[in-house]
Amino acid sequence: MSWWPFQKKNRVRKRDFILDFLQKASKPIPGTRAISRLEFVVLDTETSGFNFNKDQVLSFGAVKIKADSICVASSVEWYPKVEIKGEKAATIHGLVQTQNQLEPEDFLQKLLAYFGDGILVGHHVGFDLEMLLRIGREFGLEAFPNAVIDTKFLALRLEHGPRADFNQIKPEEYSLDQVCIRFGISLDDRHTAAGDAFLTAQLLIKLLALAKRKGILTYQDLMR
Repeated sequence: MSWWPFQKKNRVRKRDFILDFLQKASKPIPGTRAISRLEFVVLDTETSGFNFNKDQVLSFGAVKIKADSICVASSVEWYPKVEIKGEKAATIHGLVQTQNQLEPEDFLQKLLAYFGDGILVGHHVGFDLEMLLRIGREFGLEAFPNAVIDTKFLALRLEHGPRADFNQIKPEEYSLDQVCIRFGISLDDRHTAAGDAFLTAQLLIKLLALAKRKGILTYQDLMR
C-alpha cells in the first residue's frame, strides 16, 4: 500500500490506435509554415446537455480546410452509440434513434484517423473537445495534442486587437450566429453538427482572409 493518502486512479491502457494518433498529432508544426499550407479540421458536436460529467455526444460533424478552401468532400457526420433514458430522451429522440450509430471504440478510431495532425477548430471548441474526451478516456486518450483554434477568440483578436479587454465586450456579440451575420454568412442548416461545422468553416475562411490583410501569414503569427 502506498503511504500517499490520495491514491491515483488506475489509468486505462492506451489502445494501439491511440498511440499511433498521439505520435502523429504531437509532431510540431514549423512556425514559418504559411497558413495556406496548413490543414484545419473544423468540428462541432451535438450533445445531450452541457454537463461534462453526465451528458454525452449525440453527433459529431466536421469538414476540412486545405489551401484556403473548404474540402466539401471531406465532410462527415457520425453518431456514437449512446443510451439515454428519462425525460431527456424525448427531447433528443431524433438523434438517439439515428441509424448507423457507431460503437464508442469504432467512433473514436474514425475520429482520430480523421483528426490526424490537423489543427482543430470550432466555435467554443473547448466544450466540443472536452465532450469528445469523455469517449476517449474510456480507451486511454487523456488529451488531444493537436493545435487548437477557437473562432470566437480569433474573431475577437482580429476585430479588437490582441490586447483588447475581452471583459468589456458583450459575449452575445461573439455567438456563432452574430459573428457569421457580421461576416455576411448565411445561417443555413443551423443546429446540426455537420451544418454548424460547415458554417464555422465558412467563418474561418473569412477570418483567415482578414488575418492575411493584417499581416498574419504564418502558423506562428496565427497562434501568437
